[in-house]
Amino acid sequence: MLQFENRILRLIASGASVEETARQLCVEVEALLPTVACTVMSVDAAGMLRPLAMPSLPDAFVLGLDGLMIGPEVGSSGSAAYLRATVGVTDIATDPRWAKFKHRALGVGLKASWSYPILSEGDDALGALALYFRESRAPTEAEIALISSCLELCQMALRRDKRVQDRERRANVDALTGLPNRAAFNAALERMPKEEPGGWALLMIDLDNLKIVNDTFGHRAGDALIQVAAGRVSRALSPDMAFRLGGDEFAVLVQAPDVLADLDGATKRVFEQLEVAVSCAGHMVVPRATIGGAVFGQSELTAAAVLEAADFALYHAKETGRGGFVRYWPGIGTRITDRRDAIRDVTSALADDRIDAHYQPIVRLDTGHILGVEALCRMREPGGRLVPARAFREATSDATVAAELTERMLSLIVADLRRWLDHGVPVGHVGLNVSTADFYTGSLSEKIKRAFGDAEVPMQRLILEVSEDVYLGRGERVVAREIEALRAAGVMVALDDFGTGYASLTHLLDVPVDIIKIDQAFISRLCPEDPSRIIINGLIGIAEGLDIRIMAEGVETQAQADQLWAMGCRYGQGYVFARPADRWATELLLRHHGQGTEGARPLRPCLSSASEDHNANMRAVVRDGSPTQRLAAR
Repeated sequence: MLQFENRILRLIASGASVEETARQLCVEVEALLPTVACTVMSVDAAGMLRPLAMPSLPDAFVLGLDGLMIGPEVGSSGSAAYLRATVGVTDIATDPRWAKFKHRALGVGLKASWSYPILSEGDDALGALALYFRESRAPTEAEIALISSCLELCQMALRRDKRVQDRERRANVDALTGLPNRAAFNAALERMPKEEPGGWALLMIDLDNLKIVNDTFGHRAGDALIQVAAGRVSRALSPDMAFRLGGDEFAVLVQAPDVLADLDGATKRVFEQLEVAVSCAGHMVVPRATIGGAVFGQSELTAAAVLEAADFALYHAKETGRGGFVRYWPGIGTRITDRRDAIRDVTSALADDRIDAHYQPIVRLDTGHILGVEALCRMREPGGRLVPARAFREATSDATVAAELTERMLSLIVADLRRWLDHGVPVGHVGLNVSTADFYTGSLSEKIKRAFGDAEVPMQRLILEVSEDVYLGRGERVVAREIEALRAAGVMVALDDFGTGYASLTHLLDVPVDIIKIDQAFISRLCPEDPSRIIINGLIGIAEGLDIRIMAEGVETQAQADQLWAMGCRYGQGYVFARPADRWATELLLRHHGQGTEGARPLRPCLSSASEDHNANMRAVVRDGSPTQRLAAR
């Protein structure tokens, strides 16, 4: 035994290749244990198995193992390297770790195996040493003693080889983080098993604030952020392999069964690890990330398909609300295509000045007088057709497009407000919808203050309408800060489409609002027998207790308006009063029905077709010359 150890040590000391050393070790072991097959495998930078020595096994068997990704159910050696623990299998035919590969082992007469991980000084997996038996059994004490001595020799050989080969392996390792790089990822992805749907998953991770950190604090801070994020992502999902693809992109190949069973829980651990502030080149930074994921499955049966699906999911996650996790679902590609088309169309409309504001009145339900209007974005197609905002809502998930739309709408609104105020039009307030993305493209409050200040319009004329989904996600504090600043400047805030989203009532305490707008889904079902009446009554009671105004959206009949008033709702908007109209028709409505106007008439019921024709004729009158003079002349 001592002579055997000395021969192996001389090979290591003389600089013999790790393959030569491993082969000599296996030959010596098999000479001492004639009924046993000895194997040594290494693990490359991408986490794939590479046979170093299997002298008594057929070449076809050896080639079949080359490039297998280590994992919890990859035979004995692949599992031992993945778990960093000894894996003993007394019956290959029935052990679940061999389920995918047993036909290979049984085909060459191997019935049991005992495998030991070969670890680096830092306890990373360098490889695995295994004994294979041709009968179902465990190793004897003598065999265990021999393999333990061999394990130490293998560790010496592979550790030395790792140090020697580090320079060559840099082609597959990211220098900044130490993680495998894109080349290693591409190789590993292609080697992932394709036999069992649901057997592995891919997570794509993007850092959300790298550019901000680079631009604000410099690239040293940005590099530090990347290093911190890499370490935290790797630890959160260990032992599965994390890769840095470049820039702010990371990927993780997930094989652990418990993680596969709960990807949401796994990504939550990533977010929890990341959200702790860290010093980056002297600046405290909280790493932020967005994650998309896809599982190898029935419809994604190639590595390329899984990668595309995970990319789709990541894109969708970033566009619909950064800071969260989205798992791929079959319709997401269509959604993304629709969103890209909408972004293209809106971008073109902005460039061609084809975005305009229409207005819908907000009415007191008791008097029928107009208190204010809600501004609604409209896009005119090149052919002249007017498109409502709901048709291109997907475009507002793009932060740049959303910011440009908001700025355009602000410029239109303040111009209309300024003209109406100059001409004595009783406008009251104007409501403006903003999207989630508006809160993440600079200071929304400063943008609004600048627009109203330049036009010398009091900010008290604005009602900012925020939908419930703005409150969701990990950026709620950003939303709360902006809303607080706007309310302090005199802007009223309305919670739009209330009751159809996922916001909690606690948000009314955490982020106070002035108005709750009950969604049309409840109003359309309003009748004594429908449960929506109970919900509306409850919302009215909550609002009264919190000193918040209630407004009903989508009021389409006089009966609904009367019933809402009887229930305690004082304000409404909907087709029963008026449809959205351009600024000229809106000015007419305000002059005839605006609260505070002498002789103002109730705006009820819904305008007749004759009234619509009258308004159409009047628009041209208002557009030409002084609106006051033209109206007086009529």
